[in-house]
Amino acid sequence: MISPYVLQGTDWRWIAVRAVAAFIFGVLALVVPGITVFALVLLFGAYALVDGVFLLVAAITSGRRGWNTVAWVLAGLLGIAAGIVTFVWPTITALALLYVIAAWALVTGVFEIAAAISLRREVSHEWPLVLSGLLSIVLGVVLLAVHPAEGILAIVWALGLYALFTSGVLAAHAWQLRKRGSQGASSSWAPGTASSS
Repeated sequence: MISPYVLQGTDWRWIAVRAVAAFIFGVLALVVPGITVFALVLLFGAYALVDGVFLLVAAITSGRRGWNTVAWVLAGLLGIAAGIVTFVWPTITALALLYVIAAWALVTGVFEIAAAISLRREVSHEWPLVLSGLLSIVLGVVLLAVHPAEGILAIVWALGLYALFTSGVLAAHAWQLRKRGSQGASSSWAPGTASSS
């Protein structure tokens, strides 16, 4: 998942919605540890799809151009693709699901680190983006190291903890953007609309 620090200039409410989606996914993954593979497929698919859509919309409505916008769009499309794959192929095996989630985590982690490097001069605190990227890469590596038949519970816990961490980073950044008023407070905001400055 691309961290909010990539999304400087994005309306804080988009980031807050993504934080809520990540939080719900994380709580469900941890509260229902005996989750079946089919339920995990649906849960991950919904999370990846929602995150991808909101990331893509945020990239398009941010008004920024360049590498960061390309990274946002690619990460959004990757999330949407991962969500669609899990819904189109609901009988996905644990091993295939593991590879889809691991690939998603590895690629988004690389994008986060690349974005942090490119934003060093634009933001004063890029370390959460680097930390989020490293955590995504660690998640991908851990998922590739776990044998799905023996470790479905470990997969669920790793995904749940990752989602909760991500929701905290997203919520903190949304709060910072709201507090700074970087996008102004538009009372008529709705998903799909940009707020006025």
